[in-house]
Amino acid sequence: MVESIRQNGVLVPIIVRPCMGDYEILVGHNRWNASKLAGLAAVPAIVKNGLTEEEAEMYVVESNLMQRGFDNLKISEQAAVVAMRRNQMFSQGKRNDILKELQELEHGSYKPTLTADKVGREYGLSRNSVTRLVRIDSLHQEIKNWIDAGLSVRAGVELSFIPSDGQALLAEYLLERTPETDTNYDIIRKLLTEKRAKQLRQAFADGQIQSKTDLDAIFSEQKPVQPETESNPEEESEPEQKPPAKQPPRIPDAMKETLDSLQLPDIESFERAIARGEWVAMELQAGRRCVLELLQYTMQVRYPEESTENENSTSTPLG
Repeated sequence: MVESIRQNGVLVPIIVRPCMGDYEILVGHNRWNASKLAGLAAVPAIVKNGLTEEEAEMYVVESNLMQRGFDNLKISEQAAVVAMRRNQMFSQGKRNDILKELQELEHGSYKPTLTADKVGREYGLSRNSVTRLVRIDSLHQEIKNWIDAGLSVRAGVELSFIPSDGQALLAEYLLERTPETDTNYDIIRKLLTEKRAKQLRQAFADGQIQSKTDLDAIFSEQKPVQPETESNPEEESEPEQKPPAKQPPRIPDAMKETLDSLQLPDIESFERAIARGEWVAMELQAGRRCVLELLQYTMQVRYPEESTENENSTSTPLG
């Protein structure tokens, strides 16, 4: 690109907007960098005045899609694309206007036929993948960088439920403990497993984390050592046998995916949503079959005896 610009100049203008007495590049970073390497003092540019933040992001996202394609974007960039479509940040008319302008500038053959309701089908994504990417888009920028470096997407989804100030605290805490040479965030990716991300999400929800000291307790996970005491043989007795604590049932992956698509953390939240009269909205969001299956699973968990009786009664031959 550098040699081409040196010989022919910049054929396609970059797009910028005024920003604090200077200009911010929205489209054309590579052309700008190549022009500097080619020794050009200036490049042709189209100045966009009065853009909202959403409109500016539209230029960035759509140009990335046209130049690189969805599959070649970073996960955080894919998340931005999906979130923009799903949340319908712009009217379809405004989006078409911007796409048309970008097409004319690039002289391409790209023809938009997309709507926000076709996100999953458009990019070959499942409904749950779309939901996860929307959650990823709400993450703190530093955590998005960790996702792009290889942190588990599922861990990122769990972290996305943490309030923004909590995410900022977590990012600052972990970056302080990361050597400058660890540019791939290897230490952070080892620390932030999906299990620990769930633990952090719950701890923040319960108000247990207010400072970096509280985070120390989460990441140390060291059990206190009990002091040894001398035993008196005459006082020795058989240790008290306690029944093992009853573990909550593990939620099947299919039910967990439905909860994720509804952006609900657990079965209790699903039950509360039903009580609030949100059944129709959940059907529209996750699909009627998935919501019915989740309801059936909830009833089995809450009333296992009745479920067993029903199974027995249906399996007993009549007559």
